[in-house]
Amino acid sequence: MEQFLRIGVITSTHGIKGEVKVFPTTDSPKRFREVKDVVIKTETKEIRTEVAGARFFKNLAIVQFTCFSSPEEAAKYTGAEIYIDRKDGQPLEEGEYYIADLIGCIVKDEDGNQLGTVRDVLQTGANDVYVVGCGVPDAKGMREKEILLPVIKDCIKQVDIEKGEILVHILPGLLD
Repeated sequence: MEQFLRIGVITSTHGIKGEVKVFPTTDSPKRFREVKDVVIKTETKEIRTEVAGARFFKNLAIVQFTCFSSPEEAAKYTGAEIYIDRKDGQPLEEGEYYIADLIGCIVKDEDGNQLGTVRDVLQTGANDVYVVGCGVPDAKGMREKEILLPVIKDCIKQVDIEKGEILVHILPGLLD
C-alpha cells in the first residue's frame, strides 16, 4: 500500500502572494481546507509544507502553501503533484478503496486466469471503471490491450488489497 495519497496537481500560479491553482484529484476538494501537512512532488524533488489557506473557484482550489511567498517561487512547481500521508486520508466505507491501492492489482477471472493488472480507474459518475492492461500475442510479439471492467457487483466479485488481487466475473461482451 502506498504511504502517500495524491490529492491534487498544481496547474498554475494565482495572484502576487505565491498562491497556486490546484486541480483536485480527490473525491472531496474541500480537503484542502481540512489538511495541514502536504508533500509537493516534482520529478526531481519533494517539499514538505503546510496549507496556509484554500478557497475554490469553478473546478479548482486556490491554495496558499507556507513554502511559497511569490509567484516566481510557485511557478517552479507547475505540474507538481500534491500528496498527503495515508493517516490523513478520508476514512473509507466498506467496499471503498483508494485508487492508489487498486493500481497494480492483478485481475483474475473466476477460473483463476490472470487477465492483467489495473492501470487506471475511471470515475464516470454512474460507477467507476477499472482499466486493466494485458499483454496480447500478435505477429510482432506482445502488444498491450485494455479491458474496461465496470465496478458493479455483477462484475467485480472480490477485491483483496492485501494480496493485490481482484476477482472478476466477465460479463458477456466485455472482452469483444
